[in-house]
Amino acid sequence: MTCHEVGRLLDAYVDNELDPGQSAELQQHFASCVACSRRLSDRESLGRLIRSVPYHAAPDRLRAAIAATRPRSRFTPRLLAWAASVTIAVSLGGVTAVRMLRARQAVDASATITDDVIGSHVRALMADHLFDVRSTDQHTVKPWFLGKLDFSPPVDDLAPIGFPLVGGRLEYVAGRPAAALVYQRRQHTINLFIWPESTGSAAEDVRSARGFQVRHWNRGGMSFWAVSDLNDTELAQFEGALQH
Repeated sequence: MTCHEVGRLLDAYVDNELDPGQSAELQQHFASCVACSRRLSDRESLGRLIRSVPYHAAPDRLRAAIAATRPRSRFTPRLLAWAASVTIAVSLGGVTAVRMLRARQAVDASATITDDVIGSHVRALMADHLFDVRSTDQHTVKPWFLGKLDFSPPVDDLAPIGFPLVGGRLEYVAGRPAAALVYQRRQHTINLFIWPESTGSAAEDVRSARGFQVRHWNRGGMSFWAVSDLNDTELAQFEGALQH
């Protein structure tokens, strides 16, 4: 079972909706795949967070007032005002909880993708599979992706500022197809992962993990993730060149 297949079945697995055979296959995969095991842990943590959101029960006074009201009787203005105040207070509490939950989801998703892009970077280096197409010509690399992805990744030539393009390949990151462009800075390799941005957010992210620098930004409807063992100052220069 591949990481992509695990990504499609992960929610059903967490909710105990899979048959025993599928569950056993996923458990076997989790035992051998660190990235998917972390994704499972993140998803289970998210479930616990959702269940921990406070439940706001109606106060006894409101329950008693409603129970004592006859079918044709009307609420008094004071009771209506008081009930409206309770509703607003509960709603505000719910909005706060939802905002906290969404913020936590964004952090968890970013951490999961960070692990995936670093994992893809390391695997490509260890397996000596950095390239499906090897070329320093952006007009060779960009057309190569046609028909292989359902989007056209932007391919920039950064050789004039010391980050030459050296090729590209297909990748799967967080269960989605991505273009991986490979750039060089002296003896350092930079993997730039690109896929369509679905949330429309403009969030930027800078992280350091497992000895690698990771930078994330969005531009022109695309999500960009750059990872390298290059120092942060030069990787920031690389990002800045692609932002303009």
